[in-house]
This record gives sequence, structure tokens and C-alpha cells, in this order.
Amino acid sequence: MISFKHSRVRGIFFTLQLLITAGFCKAQVALTPGNIPFDTKFLKTGKYEMGCFIVDGAMEREISSFIIDINANKETLSIYTTLYQAGSDDPRVDTIISDGKTFTPLYRSSFNSNYELQLKYGKEVTGYHYDKQSRKKRVIKEPVTEAFFDGYCYPYLLGLLPLTSGYSANMPVYDYRPENTNNLKKALIEEVTSGMYTSSLTGAHKVWLVTVFEEATKDKYVYHIDKETRRLWKVDIHSNAGQHILMVDRETDFNPFKNTFDKVATMKLIKSGSAVISGQAFAKDNENEGMLKGIAVLNINKKQFAPTGTSIVLIPYTDFFKEWVKLNESSRKKGRPVPLPKEAAECIKTATVYDDKGHFEFVNLMPGDYLIFAEFGYVHTSRRTEVVGYTDTYVNGLYQGTRENTTVRSYAGNAGASVKKVVTIEKEGENVEIKLKKTL
Repeated sequence: MISFKHSRVRGIFFTLQLLITAGFCKAQVALTPGNIPFDTKFLKTGKYEMGCFIVDGAMEREISSFIIDINANKETLSIYTTLYQAGSDDPRVDTIISDGKTFTPLYRSSFNSNYELQLKYGKEVTGYHYDKQSRKKRVIKEPVTEAFFDGYCYPYLLGLLPLTSGYSANMPVYDYRPENTNNLKKALIEEVTSGMYTSSLTGAHKVWLVTVFEEATKDKYVYHIDKETRRLWKVDIHSNAGQHILMVDRETDFNPFKNTFDKVATMKLIKSGSAVISGQAFAKDNENEGMLKGIAVLNINKKQFAPTGTSIVLIPYTDFFKEWVKLNESSRKKGRPVPLPKEAAECIKTATVYDDKGHFEFVNLMPGDYLIFAEFGYVHTSRRTEVVGYTDTYVNGLYQGTRENTTVRSYAGNAGASVKKVVTIEKEGENVEIKLKKTL
């Protein structure tokens, strides 16, 4: 299960008004560590990543990214979250540890450039908060008078609940803040409805839309939780001022490949050899008519070379990369390209065209197969024969026939060439020369 509780991004949201009535609250199921309907089969150990975006109309601007590492066993549930703010090299690290059976909180800490927080839970909540800006340290010592969940942990438990349409509940949560007079508040599950989530990688998924209102922060969340797996795909946060924050699962664990990827062996192919692939990239227009139509004739059609600086891509054509190419050819029809794992993308080599004749080269290659690929723009020309009139022929006043009057017009326009070629290096030290051309 992927779940979500980021490192207090909630603080940027505007205040929401409480829409729940007293009668509604009474009808809710009260959930506490001593009263648990959680189904722990959905709780899975794993590492996940979610992106956070501010949405303005059709525009989405990324503001942060969260690496979430969940370690679940019979003894403890440990959740480690690392927040990376856009444009900042200073991450924030949060740790939450709860009992593995009751989810009673045991420990929590937060460390970043602004403050430090450490809490230990037991018969009392003890610890400290240190503000690095003001250099003020607060010692925390509060009695525990009722059972509760940690405020950073409860979202990871939503997918374990017996969710169904119309379900509602409330969860007491402890969320320390220096400005609080009372750190114990409720997270109110207002409603649960059915919905759909469509992933660009894995397609459509039936989900539960779980709406949660937090008394402590006055923030409202809509969690998109997979009905079958209880994976959290997305979180929508809306403010009463119209601000929309979006959290999206990046699906970094997505792996459609049957072939395993060997980074060490693949990197060796492109760095540890002595062979060279050199060549020219160009487009060649075909503006012929008549018997030569569709045929590029030497010295008739002009070469248009890829401009200086054009990127040429070399992919070591191993079984893994062959499978990736095949998967993309199939998935493109569905509009869902298959991304490469990061370590595989690091094994793709690039070169640039270094002169005005489209020349490029790759060095230090070992024997093997390589896919060479390039895209560049050029001017596409064509010639078209058009009828501009007709001439009737008469002899002694008698109609003999009609002939067409024609002219040849030339046209030119911008076009793009996409070219690829599989090249084989058979032995060490070999220099293979190729023509990377597109004929239209």
C-alpha cells in the first residue's frame, strides 16, 4: 500500500471551514488503537515516491517530491519520509514508528534546516522542539489521557479500513506544534464514494474517494485509494480560497519487463571497448515525378544534413532494451509510453553533430549491437504537376480532341526527420561507418 503523509506541506493550505454537523459526528465510528477494524494484509513494505504540484487551471507546477519508505512487520510500523523542495538541496527527514499490531505511536522525529522535533510516546509524550532560527528549545512533557494515533501516521492506515460507500469515522490524532494549546485533535473521515483513477502507465483503476477533514489544521483531503490493492494513487487538497494542491504517485516501482537489467555489464559495453561508430545524419528529399517517383536518385536529390549540435543517441541493443522498444511500440497506441528505469537510462550514450556535414561519432564501444537514433528538422521540398487549362483541336471545323495544359510547381515547408539504425560491432577496435538518413 502506498500511503501519504508528507512533511507538513499542509501548512501552506488556506483554512477550511468545518462542514460537519454535531449529529453527523455522533454517527461516525470512533477509531482508536484499542478499537481497530484495520486489515493489515494491505500493509506492505516498500519504497515509493510522490510528486506535489500546485494546480492553476490547466497548469501544474511542481513544488516538492516525497520519498516514502515503509517497513512493516509484526512488531512495528516504521515510516521514513524525505521531502525535497523544488530548487532546494536541503531535504527534510521525518521518522514515525508505531506498534505493529495496535498502531499505538512509539516515536516521531523531524529534522530540517528550520527546526528539530523528537517525541517519545508512552504514559507521557516527552521530547523537545528546537527552532534553529530563534534558537529556542521547548521541552515537551504531556500526560496521555486517551488513546490516539500519531498525526503523521494515520493517513498510512486509511487503506486498511473496511471502506465502503457511505463509510465515515473519526480518529484521534496527536500533532505537536509550538503554537498549539492542545495537540490532540480528530481526523474526520467525512465520506467515502466510488471513483476512477487513470494512470499514464497502468491504465484505469477503480478507487475509493476518501474525504478527510483535519480539526487541527482545518485542511481537507480527498485520498484516491485503489479498491483492490489499497494503493494510494492521488491526493487532492482544495482550499476555500480556490487553491488546489495535487499529490501524485510517480509509480517508481512500475516494472513491465521480463528481462532483467544488468547495469554493470551494460555500462561496460559503452565505456570499456576500443571500437568506434562514426557516421553522417541527413535527410534526402524525393521530389521526383514519373518513373522516378518514390526513388531517391544519387546526385539528383539534395542532402540536408542534421545541424551542428544535433543530439545523436546510442542505445546498447541488449535483450532488455529490445524489450523496451517493443513495449513502447505497443503502448504508444494506448498513449502510455513505458519509461526506462533510472539505472537503464544512465546507460544511454549521446553524441552531437560536430560539423555542417552531419558528422558524429561514438567511441570506447565493445563488440555488440547498438541502436542509433536521431531527430532533426529540415526543409522538405516537393514538385507537383498541375493542370492550368485545356486546348481543343479542330480540323476543318471538326472536333479532333482535347489536351491538358500543365505546369510544374515547386513547394517547400518545414519538416522533421526521425531516423534509427541498428549497428553491429563484430570485433574490438573496429571502426564502423554508417549513414543515418531519412528519404522522403
